[in-house]
Amino acid sequence: QVQLVESGGGLVQAGGSLRLSCAASGRTDGTYAMAWFRQVPGKEREYVAHVSRTGISTFYADSVKGRFTVSRDNANYTMYLQMNSLKPEDTAVYYCAATYRIYVSRDPSDFASWGQGTQVTVSS
Repeated sequence: QVQLVESGGGLVQAGGSLRLSCAASGRTDGTYAMAWFRQVPGKEREYVAHVSRTGISTFYADSVKGRFTVSRDNANYTMYLQMNSLKPEDTAVYYCAATYRIYVSRDPSDFASWGQGTQVTVSS
């Protein structure tokens, strides 16, 4: 299994930007897709975006499309989430996840490896 550690969260004003990072260790052969999810207290974990094994293909939830960009650097075993034009409703704990499944869904249960999460707070 791959181990994941997120960083880069913090407090930002609405309209601002943050970049999250997810560092992988352990099984770093890159044969896994990687994703970002987010969760607020009392709600289910929500899909944000994911990137294919090669980094060529990216996918987004409608709520973040055009504002967030997911990417990965396989040479440095790291995935990123560039978040621009942040809104108060983007406030959540952000988690990175990895899956070895060939066909990647947006269901959290399809992802076997998870980071510990990083808090993002957007003030109005």
